[in-house]
Amino acid sequence: MYKPLVINDFLDCALAAYPDRIAIVDEEVQPARSWGELTYAELGRKARAQAATLDEMGVPVGARVAIVSQNSARLICAFFGVSGWGRVLVPVNFRLAPAEICHIMAHSGAEVLLLDPEFRHLTELVPCQRTFVLGDDDDQIWGSTADPVPWIEDETATAVINYTSGTTGLPKGVQLSHRHLWLNATVFGWQTSVSDRDVYLHTVQAFHGSGWGHIYAATAMGVKHIVLRKMDGTEVLKRVQAHGVTYLCAAPAVVNAVLDGAKTWNGPIPGYGRLRIICGGAPPPTRTIQRVRDELGWDFIQMYGLTETGPLLTLNRMRAEWDDLDSFEQARLLGRAGVPVLGVQLRMGADGEVLARSSRILDSYWNDPEATAKAHDGDWFRTGDGGFISDHYLTVSDRIKDVIVSGGENVASVEVENAMVSHPAVRDVAVIGIPDEKWGELVTALVVIEAGQHVTDAELIAHCRQHLAGYKCPKRVEFRNELPRNATGKLQKYLLRKPYWESLSRQVN
Repeated sequence: MYKPLVINDFLDCALAAYPDRIAIVDEEVQPARSWGELTYAELGRKARAQAATLDEMGVPVGARVAIVSQNSARLICAFFGVSGWGRVLVPVNFRLAPAEICHIMAHSGAEVLLLDPEFRHLTELVPCQRTFVLGDDDDQIWGSTADPVPWIEDETATAVINYTSGTTGLPKGVQLSHRHLWLNATVFGWQTSVSDRDVYLHTVQAFHGSGWGHIYAATAMGVKHIVLRKMDGTEVLKRVQAHGVTYLCAAPAVVNAVLDGAKTWNGPIPGYGRLRIICGGAPPPTRTIQRVRDELGWDFIQMYGLTETGPLLTLNRMRAEWDDLDSFEQARLLGRAGVPVLGVQLRMGADGEVLARSSRILDSYWNDPEATAKAHDGDWFRTGDGGFISDHYLTVSDRIKDVIVSGGENVASVEVENAMVSHPAVRDVAVIGIPDEKWGELVTALVVIEAGQHVTDAELIAHCRQHLAGYKCPKRVEFRNELPRNATGKLQKYLLRKPYWESLSRQVN
């Protein structure tokens, strides 16, 4: 007997075991009317209504439905209401500039666009056959009372396309199937001890690798989802206290924000001794990990992976063998990327690149065979990260791909360079990431000005903001007389990075 592995298995599990439990606590204050508290039975009805409405619109199986939204109950519902009946959800990074979103819409061929009210201006800027504003057009999105047309389940069918920045500057569509998502969610949920006693706080934006798979993993176990629309360290602590949150996922910038919020928090730290935080995007400094464990009293779990890998490749969490070590040494050990999780194999390439193999890694980028070919080395996936493996633990020490990770977001340096050099006063530019306590890596532009020209750093940053999402724009500009290049004219960025990184043991932050 064979049963396809599809993402509605997770919702069906919750509907069977926990229909009357609260599934989602929506953000109370938001541009659209809040959905408040939804039970799993209500979430299931809304997902079915969304699928039936797409049927009535004539949106076929396999068609792409894009959504630009902050975290919300509506967005979580769409992961099931769209993909659960055979369409493809395209969750778009809401921080992108309109031109970037236009590229994603055209490249994905999305037939439907759903917009958070905060981004309703995109209705005039981003063309699409059918565009709806969440809240305003809820009846047109979730209004059907019919049963959706049954889908002939296919675990190899694409469920989501997550667009991620790469070294080319243009975002690539990471095509993940139902099987990819199913396996990632079950392994991630199991190895981070997700149970039906958990309460999950959404601090990772859902467009990031489908919320790292915890939209599915938490749902299957009847976990209560707490929606956090916009990141704020003090708000995280408030939600943990108000809802009894037991776990969350976070990029290093979120970790730092929570630590900052704790400095002015009155009373005991919420979640002390019972909350686990799963950190990914880049490894925080050892001292930061120590502070999370000592000052917040939270269990720190490190994960490593990419959107392309499902995302989970490795996991590092406290083990009994380390119990007698001092807290700094424990934090140092937890700072490694971790050991391969179930079903993952790692090896080092000849050039020191981390190569990965598993059943959860993308088969291809959407409509991009060239990028797909470059990403694969036979049966192995090129992560673009450099590092080493010791005692089966992976440590990521450098980035082979020219990508900066700032605040948990990927920034392609070449994309920023293209925007910067379009300013008439700029003759040459190199964009690098430098270590920063808040952002992990600070997007920094090293600029050579044309002879006879004058421009300020503020003017160059403002110029970039006309072309790029705000998080991609340089936060620091330094002026140079020249930039080092090799005999073929290629920028020698390792020389530019060296003064900022030479005192650190690893070349990512």
